[in-house]
Amino acid sequence: MEALLLRPLDSPPRLSFSASSRDGCVPSQSLISKTCCITVRCSIEGRKQDHTNYIFGHNHRNFMHRRTNVSSHVNATSGQPLESQPEAYNCTSRWNTALASLDAFYRFSRPHTVIGTVMSIISVSFLAVKSLSDISPLFLTGLLEALIASLFMNIYIVGLNQVFDIEIDKINKPYLPLASGEYSLGTGVAIISISAVMSFSVAWIVGSLPLFWALFISFILGTAYSINLPFLRWKRFAVVAAICILVVRAMVVQLAFFSHMQTFVFHRPAIFTRSLIFATAFMSFFSVVIALFKDIPDIEGDCIFGIQSYSVRLGQRRVFWICVGLLEMAYIIAMVVGATSSCTWSKFVTVWGHAILASILWNRARSLDLTSKTAITSFYMFIWKLFYTEYLLIPFVR
Repeated sequence: MEALLLRPLDSPPRLSFSASSRDGCVPSQSLISKTCCITVRCSIEGRKQDHTNYIFGHNHRNFMHRRTNVSSHVNATSGQPLESQPEAYNCTSRWNTALASLDAFYRFSRPHTVIGTVMSIISVSFLAVKSLSDISPLFLTGLLEALIASLFMNIYIVGLNQVFDIEIDKINKPYLPLASGEYSLGTGVAIISISAVMSFSVAWIVGSLPLFWALFISFILGTAYSINLPFLRWKRFAVVAAICILVVRAMVVQLAFFSHMQTFVFHRPAIFTRSLIFATAFMSFFSVVIALFKDIPDIEGDCIFGIQSYSVRLGQRRVFWICVGLLEMAYIIAMVVGATSSCTWSKFVTVWGHAILASILWNRARSLDLTSKTAITSFYMFIWKLFYTEYLLIPFVR
Protein backbone atom coordinates (compact mmCIF):
# COMPACT_ATOMS: atom_id res chain seq x y z
CA MET A 1 0.00 0.00 0.00
CA GLU A 2 2.87 2.36 0.86
CA ALA A 3 4.38 1.36 -2.48
CA LEU A 4 1.31 2.66 -4.20
CA LEU A 5 1.52 5.96 -2.45
CA LEU A 6 5.21 6.37 -3.23
CA ARG A 7 5.18 5.08 -6.83
CA PRO A 8 6.10 7.88 -9.29
CA LEU A 9 3.66 8.95 -11.95
CA ASP A 10 4.25 7.69 -15.50
CA SER A 11 6.02 10.01 -17.85
CA PRO A 12 3.55 12.09 -19.88
CA PRO A 13 3.07 10.85 -23.48
CA ARG A 14 4.30 12.80 -26.40
CA LEU A 15 1.62 14.37 -28.60
CA SER A 16 2.04 13.88 -32.34
CA PHE A 17 0.12 15.43 -35.21
CA SER A 18 -0.28 14.07 -38.69
CA ALA A 19 1.24 15.98 -41.52
CA SER A 20 -2.15 16.66 -43.04
CA SER A 21 -3.50 18.26 -39.97
CA ARG A 22 -0.72 20.60 -39.04
CA ASP A 23 -2.38 23.64 -40.55
CA GLY A 24 -5.72 23.03 -38.82
CA CYS A 25 -4.20 21.54 -35.74
CA VAL A 26 -6.43 18.46 -35.95
CA PRO A 27 -5.06 15.52 -33.91
CA SER A 28 -4.43 12.26 -35.62
CA GLN A 29 -6.21 9.01 -34.84
CA SER A 30 -3.27 7.74 -32.83
CA LEU A 31 -3.36 10.88 -30.70
CA ILE A 32 -7.04 10.43 -29.90
CA SER A 33 -6.43 6.79 -29.00
CA LYS A 34 -3.54 7.61 -26.73
CA THR A 35 -5.45 10.43 -25.11
CA CYS A 36 -8.34 8.11 -24.32
CA CYS A 37 -5.95 5.58 -22.82
CA ILE A 38 -4.35 8.25 -20.70
CA THR A 39 -7.74 9.47 -19.50
CA VAL A 40 -8.90 5.99 -18.57
CA ARG A 41 -5.60 5.18 -16.93
CA CYS A 42 -5.58 8.41 -14.93
CA SER A 43 -9.14 7.70 -13.86
CA ILE A 44 -8.16 4.25 -12.66
CA GLU A 45 -5.05 5.54 -10.95
CA GLY A 46 -7.09 8.29 -9.33
CA ARG A 47 -9.58 5.81 -7.94
CA LYS A 48 -6.71 3.64 -6.68
CA GLN A 49 -5.11 6.70 -5.09
CA ASP A 50 -8.37 7.72 -3.42
CA HIS A 51 -8.91 4.18 -2.21
CA THR A 52 -5.37 3.99 -0.90
CA ASN A 53 -5.65 7.36 0.83
CA TYR A 54 -8.92 6.29 2.42
CA ILE A 55 -7.43 3.06 3.69
CA PHE A 56 -4.25 4.79 4.90
CA GLY A 57 -6.20 7.58 6.58
CA HIS A 58 -8.60 5.14 8.17
CA ASN A 59 -5.76 2.98 9.48
CA HIS A 60 -3.85 6.06 10.68
CA ARG A 61 -6.87 7.26 12.62
CA ASN A 62 -7.31 3.80 14.14
CA PHE A 63 -3.64 3.71 15.12
CA MET A 64 -3.75 7.16 16.71
CA HIS A 65 -6.97 6.20 18.49
CA ARG A 66 -5.34 3.06 19.90
CA ARG A 67 -2.21 5.03 20.88
CA THR A 68 -4.31 7.59 22.71
CA ASN A 69 -6.21 4.84 24.50
CA VAL A 70 -2.94 3.16 25.56
CA SER A 71 -1.47 6.45 26.81
CA SER A 72 -4.64 7.24 28.67
CA HIS A 73 -4.65 3.78 30.20
CA VAL A 74 -1.01 4.09 31.30
CA ASN A 75 -1.56 7.50 32.84
CA ALA A 76 -4.79 6.36 34.43
CA THR A 77 -2.92 3.44 35.97
CA SER A 78 -0.19 5.76 37.30
CA GLY A 79 -2.78 8.17 38.63
CA GLN A 80 -1.47 11.14 36.59
CA PRO A 81 -3.09 12.73 33.56
CA LEU A 82 -1.14 13.11 30.34
CA GLU A 83 -1.10 16.89 30.63
CA SER A 84 0.64 16.76 34.04
CA GLN A 85 3.92 15.36 32.66
CA PRO A 86 5.33 18.73 31.46
CA GLU A 87 4.26 20.32 34.74
CA ALA A 88 6.00 17.58 36.73
CA TYR A 89 9.17 18.07 34.67
CA ASN A 90 9.07 21.83 35.25
CA CYS A 91 8.59 21.32 39.00
CA THR A 92 11.57 18.96 39.13
CA SER A 93 13.68 21.40 37.13
CA ARG A 94 12.75 24.30 39.41
CA TRP A 95 13.48 22.19 42.49
CA ASN A 96 16.93 21.21 41.16
CA THR A 97 17.67 24.85 40.33
CA ALA A 98 16.67 25.92 43.84
CA LEU A 99 18.89 23.25 45.41
CA ALA A 100 21.84 24.30 43.23
CA SER A 101 21.35 27.94 44.28
CA LEU A 102 21.25 26.99 47.96
CA ASP A 103 24.37 24.87 47.60
CA ALA A 104 26.24 27.75 45.92
CA PHE A 105 25.23 30.19 48.67
CA TYR A 106 26.18 27.61 51.31
CA ARG A 107 29.71 27.41 49.87
CA PHE A 108 29.90 31.18 49.41
CA SER A 109 29.10 31.75 53.11
CA ARG A 110 32.00 29.47 54.20
CA PRO A 111 29.94 27.34 56.61
CA HIS A 112 32.79 26.47 58.98
CA THR A 113 33.15 30.18 59.82
CA VAL A 114 29.38 30.53 60.22
CA ILE A 115 29.29 27.63 62.68
CA GLY A 116 32.24 29.13 64.57
CA THR A 117 30.46 32.49 64.83
CA VAL A 118 27.23 30.89 66.09
CA MET A 119 29.01 28.68 68.63
CA SER A 120 31.16 31.50 69.98
CA ILE A 121 28.29 33.98 70.44
CA ILE A 122 26.08 31.40 72.15
CA SER A 123 28.88 30.28 74.45
CA VAL A 124 29.96 33.82 75.41
CA SER A 125 26.34 34.85 75.96
CA PHE A 126 25.93 32.05 78.50
CA LEU A 127 28.89 33.44 80.46
CA ALA A 128 26.59 36.28 81.49
CA VAL A 129 24.02 33.83 82.91
CA LYS A 130 24.15 33.62 86.71
CA SER A 131 21.13 31.42 87.35
CA LEU A 132 18.54 29.43 85.43
CA SER A 133 16.07 32.30 85.78
CA ASP A 134 18.31 34.36 83.49
CA ILE A 135 17.49 32.02 80.60
CA SER A 136 14.30 33.85 79.73
CA PRO A 137 12.60 35.26 76.61
CA LEU A 138 14.61 38.45 77.21
CA PHE A 139 17.87 36.47 77.07
CA LEU A 140 16.80 34.52 74.00
CA THR A 141 15.74 37.70 72.19
CA GLY A 142 19.06 39.39 72.90
CA LEU A 143 20.92 36.29 71.75
CA LEU A 144 18.90 36.07 68.53
CA GLU A 145 19.53 39.73 67.74
CA ALA A 146 23.26 39.26 68.16
CA LEU A 147 23.27 36.10 66.02
CA ILE A 148 21.36 37.60 63.11
CA ALA A 149 23.49 40.75 62.95
CA SER A 150 26.73 38.75 63.26
CA LEU A 151 25.82 36.20 60.60
CA PHE A 152 25.17 38.97 58.08
CA MET A 153 28.55 40.49 58.96
CA ASN A 154 30.22 37.08 58.69
CA ILE A 155 28.86 36.65 55.14
CA TYR A 156 30.08 40.14 54.24
CA ILE A 157 33.63 39.43 55.47
CA VAL A 158 34.09 36.00 53.87
CA GLY A 159 32.32 37.15 50.69
CA LEU A 160 34.53 40.22 50.34
CA ASN A 161 37.59 38.01 50.63
CA GLN A 162 36.29 35.85 47.75
CA VAL A 163 35.50 38.89 45.58
CA PHE A 164 39.14 40.03 45.73
CA ASP A 165 40.62 36.51 45.61
CA ILE A 166 38.92 35.09 42.52
CA GLU A 167 42.15 34.33 40.65
CA ILE A 168 43.84 32.91 43.75
CA ASP A 169 40.80 30.78 44.57
CA LYS A 170 40.84 29.31 41.06
CA ILE A 171 44.05 27.60 42.21
CA ASN A 172 43.47 27.13 45.94
CA LYS A 173 39.67 26.76 46.20
CA PRO A 174 38.15 26.17 42.74
CA TYR A 175 34.92 24.89 44.31
CA LEU A 176 33.90 28.36 45.55
CA PRO A 177 31.07 29.95 43.49
CA LEU A 178 33.02 32.98 42.24
CA ALA A 179 36.09 30.94 41.34
CA SER A 180 34.02 28.27 39.57
CA GLY A 181 31.89 30.78 37.67
CA GLU A 182 28.59 29.87 39.34
CA TYR A 183 28.41 33.43 40.65
CA SER A 184 29.29 36.46 38.58
CA LEU A 185 31.29 39.27 40.14
CA GLY A 186 28.13 41.38 40.22
CA THR A 187 26.28 38.68 42.16
CA GLY A 188 29.07 38.45 44.72
CA VAL A 189 29.18 42.24 45.19
CA ALA A 190 25.39 42.36 45.57
CA ILE A 191 25.39 39.65 48.26
CA ILE A 192 28.10 41.24 50.38
CA SER A 193 26.58 44.72 50.03
CA ILE A 194 23.16 43.52 51.15
CA SER A 195 24.73 41.56 54.02
CA ALA A 196 26.64 44.60 55.33
CA VAL A 197 23.54 46.82 55.15
CA MET A 198 21.39 44.20 56.88
CA SER A 199 23.95 43.70 59.65
CA PHE A 200 24.14 47.38 60.57
CA SER A 201 20.38 47.76 60.16
CA VAL A 202 19.74 45.07 62.75
CA ALA A 203 22.22 46.70 65.15
CA TRP A 204 20.57 50.10 64.65
CA ILE A 205 17.08 48.67 65.27
CA VAL A 206 18.24 46.81 68.39
CA GLY A 207 20.05 49.86 69.76
CA SER A 208 22.82 47.94 71.56
CA LEU A 209 26.08 49.89 71.64
CA PRO A 210 28.30 46.83 72.36
CA LEU A 211 26.67 44.99 69.45
CA PHE A 212 27.23 47.94 67.11
CA TRP A 213 30.92 48.23 68.06
CA ALA A 214 31.43 44.49 67.59
CA LEU A 215 30.03 44.74 64.07
CA PHE A 216 31.86 47.98 63.24
CA ILE A 217 35.29 46.72 64.32
CA SER A 218 34.72 43.44 62.46
CA PHE A 219 33.67 45.40 59.36
CA ILE A 220 36.76 47.64 59.42
CA LEU A 221 39.26 44.82 60.01
CA GLY A 222 37.54 42.44 57.58
CA THR A 223 37.56 45.11 54.87
CA ALA A 224 41.19 46.07 55.48
CA TYR A 225 42.17 42.39 55.45
CA SER A 226 40.78 41.66 51.96
CA ILE A 227 40.18 44.80 49.89
CA ASN A 228 42.85 45.58 47.31
CA LEU A 229 43.52 49.28 47.89
CA PRO A 230 46.69 51.22 48.74
CA PHE A 231 47.92 50.50 52.30
CA LEU A 232 45.22 47.82 52.69
CA ARG A 233 44.87 44.13 51.77
CA TRP A 234 46.54 43.28 55.07
CA LYS A 235 46.34 39.56 54.34
CA ARG A 236 49.57 40.02 52.33
CA PHE A 237 51.46 40.54 55.59
CA ALA A 238 51.56 37.53 57.88
CA VAL A 239 51.79 39.38 61.21
CA VAL A 240 49.09 41.94 60.38
CA ALA A 241 46.78 39.21 59.04
CA ALA A 242 47.17 37.20 62.24
CA ILE A 243 46.44 40.28 64.35
CA CYS A 244 43.23 40.96 62.41
CA ILE A 245 41.93 37.45 63.05
CA LEU A 246 43.07 37.50 66.69
CA VAL A 247 41.34 40.81 67.44
CA VAL A 248 38.02 39.69 65.93
CA ARG A 249 37.90 36.08 67.09
CA ALA A 250 39.61 36.40 70.46
CA MET A 251 38.73 39.88 71.70
CA VAL A 252 35.77 41.39 69.90
CA VAL A 253 33.64 38.25 70.07
CA GLN A 254 34.40 37.57 73.74
CA LEU A 255 34.27 41.10 75.15
CA ALA A 256 31.67 42.79 72.97
CA PHE A 257 29.05 40.04 72.96
CA PHE A 258 29.48 39.42 76.67
CA SER A 259 28.94 43.15 77.22
CA HIS A 260 25.88 43.04 74.97
CA MET A 261 24.26 40.42 77.18
CA GLN A 262 25.60 41.77 80.49
CA THR A 263 24.89 45.49 80.09
CA PHE A 264 22.25 45.81 77.36
CA VAL A 265 20.11 42.70 77.93
CA PHE A 266 20.46 42.16 81.71
CA HIS A 267 21.25 45.82 82.57
CA ARG A 268 24.09 44.80 84.89
CA PRO A 269 27.42 46.55 85.41
CA ALA A 270 30.27 45.56 83.09
CA ILE A 271 32.67 43.18 84.84
CA PHE A 272 35.43 40.79 83.83
CA THR A 273 34.61 37.36 85.18
CA ARG A 274 37.09 34.51 85.53
CA SER A 275 35.45 32.59 82.71
CA LEU A 276 35.53 35.65 80.40
CA ILE A 277 39.25 36.21 81.02
CA PHE A 278 39.93 32.53 80.38
CA ALA A 279 37.88 32.57 77.15
CA THR A 280 39.72 35.63 75.85
CA ALA A 281 43.17 34.21 76.65
CA PHE A 282 42.47 30.74 75.30
CA MET A 283 40.88 32.01 72.09
CA SER A 284 43.88 34.25 71.52
CA PHE A 285 45.97 31.09 71.18
CA PHE A 286 43.33 29.48 69.01
CA SER A 287 42.95 32.53 66.75
CA VAL A 288 46.69 32.63 66.10
CA VAL A 289 46.59 28.93 65.21
CA ILE A 290 43.70 29.46 62.77
CA ALA A 291 45.45 32.47 61.23
CA LEU A 292 48.62 30.43 60.67
CA PHE A 293 47.04 27.13 59.68
CA LYS A 294 44.55 28.46 57.12
CA ASP A 295 47.44 29.31 54.78
CA ILE A 296 49.10 25.89 54.89
CA PRO A 297 46.83 24.27 52.25
CA ASP A 298 46.92 27.45 50.09
CA ILE A 299 50.66 27.76 49.67
CA GLU A 300 50.57 27.19 45.88
CA GLY A 301 48.26 30.08 45.03
CA ASP A 302 49.82 32.36 47.65
CA CYS A 303 53.27 31.87 46.12
CA ILE A 304 52.01 32.74 42.64
CA PHE A 305 50.20 35.91 43.73
CA GLY A 306 52.78 37.18 46.24
CA ILE A 307 50.94 36.53 49.51
CA GLN A 308 53.78 36.36 52.03
CA SER A 309 52.16 34.05 54.58
CA TYR A 310 54.19 32.22 57.19
CA SER A 311 53.64 28.99 55.26
CA VAL A 312 55.31 30.56 52.21
CA ARG A 313 58.16 32.04 54.23
CA LEU A 314 58.85 29.23 56.73
CA GLY A 315 57.48 26.16 54.98
CA GLN A 316 54.41 24.03 55.60
CA ARG A 317 55.97 21.53 58.00
CA ARG A 318 57.43 24.12 60.36
CA VAL A 319 54.21 26.17 60.52
CA PHE A 320 52.17 23.00 61.04
CA TRP A 321 54.13 21.97 64.13
CA ILE A 322 54.10 25.55 65.47
CA CYS A 323 50.30 25.43 65.31
CA VAL A 324 50.14 22.05 67.03
CA GLY A 325 52.56 23.26 69.74
CA LEU A 326 50.51 26.41 70.43
CA LEU A 327 47.31 24.41 70.77
CA GLU A 328 48.91 21.86 73.09
CA MET A 329 50.23 24.73 75.23
CA ALA A 330 46.74 26.24 75.36
CA TYR A 331 45.26 22.92 76.48
CA ILE A 332 47.84 22.57 79.26
CA ILE A 333 47.05 26.09 80.51
CA ALA A 334 43.33 25.26 80.38
CA MET A 335 43.88 22.15 82.51
CA VAL A 336 45.82 24.20 85.08
CA VAL A 337 43.02 26.79 85.22
CA GLY A 338 40.44 24.04 85.60
CA ALA A 339 42.41 22.35 88.38
CA THR A 340 42.44 25.58 90.41
CA SER A 341 38.68 25.95 90.31
CA SER A 342 36.82 25.75 93.62
CA CYS A 343 33.86 24.07 91.92
CA THR A 344 34.18 20.28 91.73
CA TRP A 345 32.10 19.75 88.61
CA SER A 346 33.90 22.63 86.84
CA LYS A 347 37.27 21.14 87.75
CA PHE A 348 36.29 17.69 86.46
CA VAL A 349 34.84 18.89 83.14
CA THR A 350 37.57 21.37 82.26
CA VAL A 351 40.54 19.19 83.22
CA TRP A 352 39.37 15.98 81.61
CA GLY A 353 37.78 17.71 78.64
CA HIS A 354 40.97 19.54 77.66
CA ALA A 355 43.13 16.49 78.37
CA ILE A 356 41.06 14.40 75.94
CA LEU A 357 41.19 17.10 73.24
CA ALA A 358 44.96 17.49 73.64
CA SER A 359 45.43 13.72 73.26
CA ILE A 360 43.24 13.55 70.13
CA LEU A 361 45.09 16.48 68.58
CA TRP A 362 48.53 14.97 69.21
CA ASN A 363 47.63 11.52 67.86
CA ARG A 364 46.07 12.92 64.71
CA ALA A 365 48.96 15.34 64.08
CA ARG A 366 51.53 12.52 64.26
CA SER A 367 49.74 10.53 61.56
CA LEU A 368 49.17 13.41 59.12
CA ASP A 369 50.67 13.21 55.62
CA LEU A 370 52.01 16.72 55.07
CA THR A 371 52.59 16.04 51.37
CA SER A 372 48.85 15.68 50.73
CA LYS A 373 46.83 18.87 50.27
CA THR A 374 43.63 16.91 50.91
CA ALA A 375 44.96 15.63 54.23
CA ILE A 376 46.11 19.10 55.30
CA THR A 377 42.73 20.62 54.39
CA SER A 378 40.98 17.89 56.36
CA PHE A 379 43.18 18.64 59.37
CA TYR A 380 42.33 22.33 59.06
CA MET A 381 38.64 21.43 59.29
CA PHE A 382 39.55 19.30 62.33
CA ILE A 383 41.09 22.42 63.92
CA TRP A 384 37.74 24.18 63.47
CA LYS A 385 35.98 21.25 65.17
CA LEU A 386 38.32 21.67 68.14
CA PHE A 387 37.41 25.36 68.05
CA TYR A 388 33.69 24.52 68.25
CA THR A 389 34.28 22.02 71.06
CA GLU A 390 36.17 24.58 73.12
CA TYR A 391 33.13 26.83 73.14
CA LEU A 392 31.20 23.95 74.65
CA LEU A 393 33.75 23.77 77.49
CA ILE A 394 34.16 27.51 78.18
CA PRO A 395 30.81 27.94 80.02
CA PHE A 396 31.96 25.27 82.51
CA VAL A 397 34.97 27.34 83.56
CA ARG A 398 33.97 28.89 86.89
